Amino acid sequence: MAEPTAVNDQITDSVTQSGVEVLASSPAMALSHLYQTMAYSAGLSFQNAVTNQQRLNVIGQAAAVQGVNLLYSLDTAADAVATSKVGMSDLPTALASLGAAVKASK
Repeated sequence: MAEPTAVNDQITDSVTQSGVEVLASSPAMALSHLYQTMAYSAGLSFQNAVTNQQRLNVIGQAAAVQGVNLLYSLDTAADAVATSKVGMSDLPTALASLGAAVKASK
């Protein structure tokens, strides 16, 4: 109990109790602020993960589109016709006889 003073005891008790109340609620307030900060940080990390996943999906789609564009830009029909003409022509036989002639001349 406080020393006796000229002030009414009820007034000193109310001031003391308000001070005790502030001191008593400080740990709870600090912990609640900590919980709010942790929840905010976790929410930001989840939001960043979703954003990164969306960006990677867009990059993957762009890469797939570029690959398809590259495939469509090749003139595959003309390449197939030229390859079949070389296979049907007498060129492989001529190359084989030329190789044999080169080996024989050595």
